[in-house]
Amino acid sequence: MGSDAFEITVNCIKLVLVFLLMVQAVPILVWLERRGSGFIQNRFGPNRVGPLGLMQLLADAVKFLTKEEFSPKAATKLLFYAAPVFALIPGTLGFAAIPLGSPLKWGDYTFAIQGYDIGVGIVFILGVSSLAAYTILMAGWGSGNKYALMGALRASAQTISYELALGLSIVGIIMMYGTFNLSEMIAAQQGTMHFQAFGNTIATSWLPNWGIFYQPLAAVLFFAATFAESNRLPFDLAEGEAELVAGFHTEYGGFKMLLFFIGEYGHMMVASGLMATFFLGGYNIPYTTTEQVYQFFLGFVESANAASALTSLAHFIMFTVKLGIFLWIFIWVRWTLPRFRYDQLMDLGWKTMLPWALANTILSALVIFAVSHSW
Repeated sequence: MGSDAFEITVNCIKLVLVFLLMVQAVPILVWLERRGSGFIQNRFGPNRVGPLGLMQLLADAVKFLTKEEFSPKAATKLLFYAAPVFALIPGTLGFAAIPLGSPLKWGDYTFAIQGYDIGVGIVFILGVSSLAAYTILMAGWGSGNKYALMGALRASAQTISYELALGLSIVGIIMMYGTFNLSEMIAAQQGTMHFQAFGNTIATSWLPNWGIFYQPLAAVLFFAATFAESNRLPFDLAEGEAELVAGFHTEYGGFKMLLFFIGEYGHMMVASGLMATFFLGGYNIPYTTTEQVYQFFLGFVESANAASALTSLAHFIMFTVKLGIFLWIFIWVRWTLPRFRYDQLMDLGWKTMLPWALANTILSALVIFAVSHSW
């Protein structure tokens, strides 16, 4: 947490700010999704309450917070009330472990622009994200509703199935960078493309040194699997309204439903953040290194602290742009593709994505072994 009271205080404030950043981003994403879906379907979207419908978010918040408290007679109270709270935790913990900008150096202190820096960041994020399956089962069983239970079973089976493909798809990235640390992965993607092969350095000045150019198949598999992990279309089988009413949160409304809502968007933000980190250089500005950006700002300001702060801010803005691109793709796909049948979903996960992820892992290992020797 830190070596003295000041550093500990700053790190605690960071944790709160990252949590608030994720929670406050949800209303903006909801507004963006409504407006985006309106344009995609040739509708207006929210436009009555406030300019461009922006005050609709406040109206929705009032609605969620003032709805009548309700719990089914057959519900298991502890599980029923605990599930929405636990739905918020995995996304929050995962997002807090993602580096959002280059470290800020202020005097003798160095502050990471993230909630907390864990050496095995990707293992931690995948671990806490997998806890979402327990939340789904808690909600389905705790509701005492057969439709909710069936939706929970389908959703948890889907989550577990696609976790295999998602985990295997990034093994090639981990082998290529040789680390589980997200900050080290981002540092390895600075500047223009360059790598060692057969004892020689191969470089090009017209491509950034991003992971997507080394692992394109892994990028496709990982991004597709995150849709299933987030229960987003075309993988939102748990919310098949026609056959399951509303899935595992059938009996939830008001503030409890809002927590599920925030949790789903939290998973979207974690998935988008990991896509940017693994495959688009994280917070790096294309074709540059952190030192180059720092020296650029140092030419405008005399203070090293100010230059470091501006560098962190520039990198945070770049990360936010990349994050926003992937979040928009989540929204775009939802209003473009139809929902899979359940057998199609399972076939895609087990018979297509899992074998391709395994093949990509084996191929990556062979290529890394081959190019790391001069022969």
